[in-house]
Amino acid sequence: MPRLPLQGSSPSPTSNRRRTLIGIIAALSLVALSLTLWSGRNPPAQPAAKLSHTYAQALEQAHAGKPGAARMLYQQLARKDLSPPHRIALLAELSNYPSPQALKLLDASLKNSSAQVRQAAIETSVKLIPDGQRSLLLGPLLEDSEQSVRFSATRALLGLSPDDLGLYFAVLQQSAEAYQEALKTQPQTAQNQLQLARLYLQTGDLEPAMSALQRAITLEPDNLEAALAHIELLDKKGQADQARSLFARLLERHPESALLQHALGIWLRDHGQDEFALLSLAKASELEPANSDYRYDLAVVLHNLDQLEAAQKQLVQILQNDPADRRARVLLIQYWKENGQLQNVQVLLAELEQQNPDDPALQQGL
Repeated sequence: MPRLPLQGSSPSPTSNRRRTLIGIIAALSLVALSLTLWSGRNPPAQPAAKLSHTYAQALEQAHAGKPGAARMLYQQLARKDLSPPHRIALLAELSNYPSPQALKLLDASLKNSSAQVRQAAIETSVKLIPDGQRSLLLGPLLEDSEQSVRFSATRALLGLSPDDLGLYFAVLQQSAEAYQEALKTQPQTAQNQLQLARLYLQTGDLEPAMSALQRAITLEPDNLEAALAHIELLDKKGQADQARSLFARLLERHPESALLQHALGIWLRDHGQDEFALLSLAKASELEPANSDYRYDLAVVLHNLDQLEAAQKQLVQILQNDPADRRARVLLIQYWKENGQLQNVQVLLAELEQQNPDDPALQQGL
């Protein structure tokens, strides 16, 4: 009969090997099970589609308004591996390329994990989204986890009417008040006092707004932005004569300020004095010939005064300086249509379609 091992004696080498092998198999099974469970929760990322162009090429195409600009811009913004600085630079070009796809990309950027990207997307939305629709997109950001983003959204929505703000009217008031309190705790500067005044204007507190503006002007007597905000406040209080007198004093001290000349032109236009507005707007454009905003506003007033050819020349100049400027292109198409210059209209429409075939202006049969 085979001899049984004595109690307490050491197991045989064969038994040791068997137990070791069983332990290894069990350990490997646990590792395999863990990997299976982990991969189920975190599926491997799909490799990004290989693009035929780089970020730099897309940025250059969009900035220069070249054919295919929108497609390249959209494809780059859709990348998951795009760095925040690159995404911010591309977002700055997006307002010239509107479409349903552009809105989706903007919405995604408003939800980006980077606060800086969300702030850049807010700035783009001001140019891309009409006033009446902006609150739907930016309203949720009034309750963003980052204070800087909340306050950026607040600034972007300032000045919208209660109807434009809709359900976000009360939320904006609360955010503006929180912004006011934050500014009050900071050391006083002309810029933060100017911002404080604008917030008071939003909440309808005219006297505190005036006090904040006076502090801003005391801190920086030559701060033209504060002076122009003072004029806006005088207008809100129905003191147009005082506003006009303040403009006269400012122009006497700063006759070569394009900012001031432009602001006076807009003020005169808004007060139904297009003939006088034309002089100031023309002066502003003369002082800063590369400023597209000044030329655009000059073109609008020229058109209002039935000087259609002169208005067209201003818009043509904008497009020569900046072919990507969609706002000037769309307005020039309208003006050339009015004048019966249909061949020019077709050229501009063809260029627009090459830049962005999904542009709403093309879809609506501009």
